[in-house]
Amino acid sequence: MLAEQTVFKYHIFSPYRVCPVGAHVDHQKGLVTGFALDKGVDLWFDVTDDGSVELESRTFSGSISFNLMEETLVKQGNWGDYARGAKFALRKKFALKRGIRGVIQGSLPVGGLSSSAAVLIAYVMAFAKANDIVLTPFEVALTASVAEREYIGLNNGLLDQACIALGRKDELLMLDCDTNEYRLIPRNPEMPEFKIAIFFSGLTRSLVNSDYNLRVSECKTAVWDILAFDDAAIKPMDKTFLRDIPRNKYEQYKDRLPARFARRAEHFFTEYKRVREAVSAWETGDLEWFGSLSFASCESSIHNYECGSPELISIYNAMRKTPGIYGGRFSGAGFKGACIALIDPAKEDEIVSSVTEKYLAEFPQYKKSFKVFICHSDDGARFV
Repeated sequence: MLAEQTVFKYHIFSPYRVCPVGAHVDHQKGLVTGFALDKGVDLWFDVTDDGSVELESRTFSGSISFNLMEETLVKQGNWGDYARGAKFALRKKFALKRGIRGVIQGSLPVGGLSSSAAVLIAYVMAFAKANDIVLTPFEVALTASVAEREYIGLNNGLLDQACIALGRKDELLMLDCDTNEYRLIPRNPEMPEFKIAIFFSGLTRSLVNSDYNLRVSECKTAVWDILAFDDAAIKPMDKTFLRDIPRNKYEQYKDRLPARFARRAEHFFTEYKRVREAVSAWETGDLEWFGSLSFASCESSIHNYECGSPELISIYNAMRKTPGIYGGRFSGAGFKGACIALIDPAKEDEIVSSVTEKYLAEFPQYKKSFKVFICHSDDGARFV
């Protein structure tokens, strides 16, 4: 057991992230936006010379130990899988000879803020540091993405990792998940001040055990159907993406698609347009417009992508009825977890009170676990 007062040589802060517009499209090579937050995961550690990894968590129970020089074992079904996943991804390109001994802690409840990606990025950075491996922030994001897809088993895109690794305070990240080109767009000086509210429903969830992977398959099936209608060549499913379909081809064949597949594609194409508009709104400092696009993104997530638990939809409906909220949506994949909102700081107290009252009136069983956190944008993962 590592003592509470242990002083470690290294400290990494890996932030959580929110995506105001660009939901559920990164895995289809769409366009996404995001902020890193001033809340996240802290990893304190020392380097071990024998390749051993010894970790404790102040968030979850138990301790983890393994060796970086040995072949990666199959998943163990506990929080240590994320450290093993980081090892798995790095060993694809690098020899790992030194490990770490440390403690990890998250600052907010798990659910909707991509805590898994934040943890993976912290481990990738720590193992790289221990082994004198120099990675750019984007390389850190790519490595963490390999770990999540190929080891953890979540078929996501690069949104979470990119926001966490590349984020900058007061700047909006816009990432093209097809080309991996990205922009960090400074906040327009004319834009009103805002904060980011996190409304945690009280429910946690794992995306691996949700319908997340099913939705990814439905999107790809829609592509296959459109290509078949057009008598075009079909690629293997792992190389099939909605981004490969021109909008006019979707419009041509959408009425022939099974309804659920048409809705998934409709979300992708309308979300692509919303991200383009959101960038314009951000650049011009139009926070009302930007917020309305975030609300529209959530509407499409509910009706076209068909995600969102009753709890999250309740919070979202409360947000829509609360003055001082510019916009917001489900955070993360929308299976339990949290909602995020861009709010007017001058109305913070009234907003928190209003949303809390409305939500708990519908779901009083979450009185003890429902939480509200007020955050700011922040820089990406870094050594402190």
